[in-house]
Amino acid sequence: MEIVTPQEALSMVTSGQAYGIDVREQEEWDGGHYDQFTLHPLSTLSAEAIPTDKPVIFICRSGKRSAQACATVEPTGITAMNMDGGMLAWQEAGLPMSAVNGAPLIS
Repeated sequence: MEIVTPQEALSMVTSGQAYGIDVREQEEWDGGHYDQFTLHPLSTLSAEAIPTDKPVIFICRSGKRSAQACATVEPTGITAMNMDGGMLAWQEAGLPMSAVNGAPLIS
């Protein structure tokens, strides 16, 4: 599993080089996310639902669940990357985020 920084993930997703998939739960997503990521909670993640035409960068709160997502899909041949530090690192880097209600905050 390749590890990418939040800045690399932002660049790859915005340029269309990779998909960004957030594996947190809905309430975590609602608190703060990047609009170009897609929500697929780890609790219901199925490799069959993951696109295969380009690499996928998995994102969670801190990097642990996204590493589990990588381990789940890599045996199927999907190129999976884990974003180092998760959305906590994304927030710390000051990268763009939005939230369902109010200001985004990852805690």
